[in-house]
Amino acid sequence: MILDCAIIGGGPAGLTAGLYTTRGGLENVVMFEKGMPGGQITQSSEIENYPGVTGDITGMDLMMPWPEQCQKFGLKHDMAEVSRISKEGDVFTITKSDGTTIQAHSAIVCTGSSPRRAGFKGEDEFYGKGVSTCATCDGFFYKGKEVAVIGGGDTALEEALYLAKICSKVYLIHRRDTFRAAPNTVKRVKENEKIELVLNSAPQEVYGDASGVNGIKVKNKENELRDIQVPGVFIFVGNNVNNQTLIQEDGSFLCDVNKQGQVIVDLRMKTSISGLFAAGDIRIEAPKQVISAAGDGAVAGISAISYVDELLN
Repeated sequence: MILDCAIIGGGPAGLTAGLYTTRGGLENVVMFEKGMPGGQITQSSEIENYPGVTGDITGMDLMMPWPEQCQKFGLKHDMAEVSRISKEGDVFTITKSDGTTIQAHSAIVCTGSSPRRAGFKGEDEFYGKGVSTCATCDGFFYKGKEVAVIGGGDTALEEALYLAKICSKVYLIHRRDTFRAAPNTVKRVKENEKIELVLNSAPQEVYGDASGVNGIKVKNKENELRDIQVPGVFIFVGNNVNNQTLIQEDGSFLCDVNKQGQVIVDLRMKTSISGLFAAGDIRIEAPKQVISAAGDGAVAGISAISYVDELLN
């Protein structure tokens, strides 16, 4: 059997693409997601900018009903990791990590992005032992203790605010003296008495022992070194796109990508390969917002329906 559409990734983009393709008439649609659907947003501690959603709600709360809604219209979930997408003629081959394959008339890549490492000494050594990229996952371990947050964007500031509810103090370390976050978020951070801003400073080393992190050393623009003694360090310095499934055996990409590895698409989420679409954080100029990813998924789903209808009829 050849699928009408294979969707790679089960975050907001992938789930919405699944909803639109199945509800729009495609019968054999499978979403490949190695874990539980929901995507990176499920790790977010607070959602306050999704239209229609008010009150205290986490990313997990937001995404909880999405899979059931999609599956109601026939979307199937294959809990498998996809290692490669290739194409021969009009048919795509989806190769899973266990070596098995399945074919599809169209494919929508929604593999998103992953938290970027900051690259300072000790970061890898203590990752998972005091260094984290998920405040929702690990913040509880530092209840009543002091922690450090590295970053200056929306995610860093939002997670600093979340940690301030749990921890006794949060040191927010940022290499500049201005933030890239929304003005309202910046205002809340500056007004929070439990958050100390450590600006114009860059992390040099996180250190500790067999039991975990003991502190982090940062250097400011005057080359002054400061030792901040904390058991937990949270890093939010952006994301890298997860484009590995598009890499072919010869090392080339299946479709056109830019220098950052982001997939180049048009307004209909079409890539340079007919029948291949990309949605969400993996595409060029992605705003990296849940609502934008969902919108991409809807557009990609509609485009896939048109492509398959024209191909088969």
